[in-house]
Amino acid sequence: MEITIHSLEDIHRAAEEFLPLLKEHRIFAFYGGMGAGKTTFINALCQLLGVEDHTGSPSFAIVNEYSSLLTPQSPYSSIYHFDFYRIKSLAEVYDIGYEDYIYSGQPCFIEWPELIEPLLPDDTVSVHITVNDDQSRNLLIQLPS
Repeated sequence: MEITIHSLEDIHRAAEEFLPLLKEHRIFAFYGGMGAGKTTFINALCQLLGVEDHTGSPSFAIVNEYSSLLTPQSPYSSIYHFDFYRIKSLAEVYDIGYEDYIYSGQPCFIEWPELIEPLLPDDTVSVHITVNDDQSRNLLIQLPS
């Protein structure tokens, strides 16, 4: 599956197109370079899922937990947003209680998953974001087999 984000104004449309994946999947690994738009896209997803809290990159905290309004579109009480850019070892991931979040049944959006790939569950959805010359973004979504 591929979704194109033509501009920042188009991001909510792209997030709406992505949202049905949450019916069957909970763990999403977002790959892409610095400035590719991982955090911006995850923020758009969180807004559609009823998060009213301020969302942003959890670079220093490693994980942010957002409370979600319970709606038909979002039956989740929490959404977890990880940013593993600054981790130095897998031990740090265990120290934050990673497994409690990942196996909670709540949506988990992971930035910089390449740093923790040995810990990703088999049912993780991979989302590769590339920036095109015209600054649009392509999301190549790989479902687990």
